[in-house]
Amino acid sequence: MLGNCIENVRNGAPLVHNITNYVTVNDVANVLLACGGSPIMSDEPEDVEDITSICGGLNINIGTLNKRSIEAMYLAGAKASELGHVVLLDPVGAGASALRTNTAVGLMDKIPFTVIRGNISEIKTLSSGSGTTKGVDADVADAVTEDTLNGAVSFAKALAAKTGAIIAITGAIDLVSDATRCFVITNGRPEMGRITGTGCQLSGMMTAFVVANPDAKLEAAAAAVCTMGLAGEIGWERMQEGEGNSTYRNRIIDAIYNMDAATLDAGAKYEIR
Repeated sequence: MLGNCIENVRNGAPLVHNITNYVTVNDVANVLLACGGSPIMSDEPEDVEDITSICGGLNINIGTLNKRSIEAMYLAGAKASELGHVVLLDPVGAGASALRTNTAVGLMDKIPFTVIRGNISEIKTLSSGSGTTKGVDADVADAVTEDTLNGAVSFAKALAAKTGAIIAITGAIDLVSDATRCFVITNGRPEMGRITGTGCQLSGMMTAFVVANPDAKLEAAAAAVCTMGLAGEIGWERMQEGEGNSTYRNRIIDAIYNMDAATLDAGAKYEIR
C-alpha cells in the first residue's frame, strides 16, 4: 500500500535538486531530510547542470523568480529530462503575475514534467495559459468541494492526459491523478494554511517519493500528499496551550520524521476514482 512508498524513500535516500522559493528553502530541506531523502539547493545557471546530474530528481518551484533562476530552471530541466530524471513543477502564484504565468507555461512547453503540483487556481492557469489567483493562494471560487469534486476529478484526468504528467491539486480536498485514476485525499488540517510553505515542502518531498518508487509514481505522489496531511493532523493533536504556527511547523516536520509505513497506511484517508 502507500506505506511502502515512504519505506522506499528511507531505504533509497534519493538526492533531490531543488530550485525553490527562498522564503521556504530551509523548510524544504528539512522536510526532505525528515522523510528520508537528501536535499541539495542550487539556482546558479553555471552550477545547475552539474548538480542536477548527480541527483535522481529535480524540484522546480517558481515562488520567488528572478532572471537568473529562470535561466537555471530551463538549464536544469533540460539536463534532468535528458538523463531521465523525475522533474516536478510547483507553479507558485501562476496567475498572479504575467512573469509567473509565462514562466510556468514556458517551462511546460520545454520540459516533460513527471509531476505538476499546485493549488487549483494555479493548475487551472496552466491548463488555460491564463488565470487569476489570490496571491499565492487558491481563489475561493476555484475551491474543490464535494459539490465540485466530480468535475475537478475529470479536469485533473484530462490535464494529466494532455501533459503526460501526474497532476497533484492540493487544497481542502487533494487530487492526485494520471489520465485514468485519481486519488481523492482528505488528510490534513485547515491550520496548515497558516504556515508559510507547506506546499513548497510537499513538492520537495513528493519529488523524493516519486524518485524512490519508479514503478508506482502515481501511488508515490499520493503517498506524499497523505504523509503531509497526516503529519498535519498528528502535529495539531500535539499542540499545547500557548503554542502557535511556528511550533506547528516544527511539529509537522517531526511527525514526518517519525512517520512509518504502518502509521501512514492506518492514517491515510483516500479513495480512488
